[in-house]
This record gives sequence, structure tokens and C-alpha cells, in this order.
Amino acid sequence: MSVISDLKRDAEKRGLITAPGFIDLHAHLREPGFEESETIATGARAALEGGFTTICAMPNTEPAIDSPGLVAELIARGSAARAARVLPIACITRGRKGLALADLVELASAGAVAFSDDGSPVADAQLFRNALEYARAAGRPILEHSQDLALSAGGVMHEGVVSARLGLAGMPAAAEESAIARDLALARLTGGRLHLSHVSTAGSVELVRRAKADGLAISAEVTPHHLALTDEWVSGSRAFAWEDDGPRAAPYDTATKVNPPLRTSADVRACWAGLMDGTIDAIATDHAPRYRCRLGDLGARRRRAHGRSRARARDRRAGERSRGHRPTCAMDAQRRVVAVAREEHATHRARAGRSRDDGRRRR
Repeated sequence: MSVISDLKRDAEKRGLITAPGFIDLHAHLREPGFEESETIATGARAALEGGFTTICAMPNTEPAIDSPGLVAELIARGSAARAARVLPIACITRGRKGLALADLVELASAGAVAFSDDGSPVADAQLFRNALEYARAAGRPILEHSQDLALSAGGVMHEGVVSARLGLAGMPAAAEESAIARDLALARLTGGRLHLSHVSTAGSVELVRRAKADGLAISAEVTPHHLALTDEWVSGSRAFAWEDDGPRAAPYDTATKVNPPLRTSADVRACWAGLMDGTIDAIATDHAPRYRCRLGDLGARRRRAHGRSRARARDRRAGERSRGHRPTCAMDAQRRVVAVAREEHATHRARAGRSRDDGRRRR
């Protein structure tokens, strides 16, 4: 104990913090399908460098994590990284399409710690009710990205004074709050465990507070950026939420476009209050690296994606036949690559035809 105490005192003298390893409930590791942005190994190592010893990997990959074989592969790659522990979160619906439930009980048996279609809210209320019931039977929570896609359609930032000043289409707070109200009602009906991802508005915090007071088995998270930044950042402000003034930058910075969008200072204060009084249970990063490619990289990237998709489809079909699973339809990446290739072929033929016509006219 004396050695640990000495190390702690030395760390504090250097302005460092000594704490148990952090757990990130919400991280996007991009593998499989988007390895140019990040892999499971690089994400796990980066997490450990930042003090996170456990991270929960969201399933919005290509293919989506909707089969026991993919869950097992994610666990194996996480273990091989020998860094932060990686816990897989599997899909609620097949391919995250919101049409049919994935095999939640089998996914849980394979090692999934929770279920989520993060980024693609489950719009069908009956389907979401069934998901809560199956997840309860499997002893797992549902992590929901609560958003009414009809209300938020076309929006690129929070709807309010700043969006009106900038002339940008907004996403109203009601798009989140109405979805959370529905999700809480279904959690009450089913008795399922519900975790609300990246809560961002004052109304949402109040809904969670009331539901907890009623004894519902729910939890909620908030992201660092929804605690530190406001929608004024879209207009060029670089003052943190607790600062009265700060430097300015050019407006319309696409780096300030997030989902849920950055909210008002009143919403930020409500999130802080919810965190302090226990209404919000955790801070989760929503870590989501993105690869910015040049146009010249697109061809090679598509060829690599096509090759990976074909190999994964082949391996997945073979694995599921050996285990007796029904084949699923989560190979959207392959279909998209084929569609892109067809479009490029049609464009090339059209250009070639125009070139021949121009040549004839010149002759």
C-alpha cells in the first residue's frame, strides 16, 4: 500500500490523476468494414493510452454485428489486441434495418453484453417492445439511440436561435424527447432494462429523472461534447459552456456537426445537473473516428471493401451453415459496392459515347 500511496502522491505533484480504469459504454471501433478509420486493435490500444481499460464496441459496422459468429470474431480480435478489454454490443435488428429482430438470445450466449441499433433508432414500437422483452429474457439491456427521424429529417444542427441566424435546417429537441418518452413507456410496459444513449436536452433529462423516481430499470449517458459545447460552436464560437466568452473561428465548421446535435447552454446546464444528482449515470465518449479520403483513393477503397465483403460473406455463410443458423441479409456493403460499380460503368459508357460523337462532328 505504501508503494501505491507514493505513486499517487508523485502523480498528483505532476498534475496527474490516479483513478481506477475508465469504462467507455459507447465506442465505435469501425471494424469490420471501415478499417481505414480504425481497427479493433488500434482502438483498444488508443483507449488504454487514454486510461480506459474496458470499452463497449457498437455494432454499426459492415456487416453489422447481428450474428453469433461476428460477435465471437469481435471478441477474439479484442483479446488478440492485448490492450483495453473489448465488450461487444450486438444489433437489435438484422442489419440494423429496423425490420426484423436479430437472434437476441443467441447473440447474448455468444458474448454480446447489450443490444443496440445505434445511429438507426428502432422506429417500429411493436418491434422495440419485442426487443425489450427478448433482451429481458436474455438478461441484457437495450441501448437506444432515441430520435424521431421524421421530426429531425433534413436537420443539420439544433433547431433554435442559432440555426435561424445561420439559415440552417434544425433538429428540434422534441425529436429526442418524444422518442425517449415512447421508449420509457415501453420499458414500463415490458419491465426490460433500457439504457438511453447520449441524452442531450433538458427535457430528456427531466423525463429520465421522473422515470427513475417511478422505479423503472433505466440508465442514461451523456457525452463529453454535450457537457462542454453549445450550438454556438456551429456559428464559430470557441468558448466552452462554462465560459462567458472565448475565441472565434469560421462558422459552419463541419466538425461541429454531431448527432444528437450540440444544444443550447440551458440544455448543457441540465445535463450537468442530471449528472450531479444521479439522473444521468455515466459519461460515454461516443468515440467515432472517420477516415477522410481524397477522390483518388475512392477506387482503391471500393476495391478493398468489395474484396473484404465477399470474403466475409463467404466465411459467414460457411460458419452459419455449420452451426445451423439461418442465413441473414447483412451484406449491404457488397450490394453498395456493386451498385457503385454499375453506376461508374454506366457513366464511363456515357462519356465514351459523347467522345465518339464529338469525334464524328470534328471529322
